[in-house]
Amino acid sequence: MSKSDKKISEALGMETPEEKPLVKREPKQITTTNSKEDSDVDYRTVRKNLYSLVDQGQDAIDGILAVAAEGDSPRAYEVAAQMIKTVADMNKDIIDLHKKVKEIKKEEVTNNHTTNNAIYVGSTKQLQELINKDRSASRRLKSDDIIDVTPEESSGEE
Repeated sequence: MSKSDKKISEALGMETPEEKPLVKREPKQITTTNSKEDSDVDYRTVRKNLYSLVDQGQDAIDGILAVAAEGDSPRAYEVAAQMIKTVADMNKDIIDLHKKVKEIKKEEVTNNHTTNNAIYVGSTKQLQELINKDRSASRRLKSDDIIDVTPEESSGEE
């Protein structure tokens, strides 16, 4: 304890508290694995914590609004408004959590099958018909479209 703390305690007629030694904690080692079970456990823990915070926030809002109504203090209403905003943000965080988990699971399921060497066996005419059906169908002549014309003989009076 410092000298100034001792002097203050003597002046106020208080006993000086004994200094407690600081207890140093060893850093907790966290093991990480990329297993699906760990991500599910983390998701459930985060979700549970967010819901708990929302419930506590609702209780705090009720208490703050009661204090604000009794005291008619603008500051109390300001604090209530900030608390309401905080609870609304936590609700958004819950929705964001669901989106993120959905993205993570989507990434786990996604299988990339890439075909680099595609081979087409057929003629160019068949390929053209597969690629552009309207164009190839319009170029075909139907038997009804063919007109058989024979030239007229001229009479020589030209």
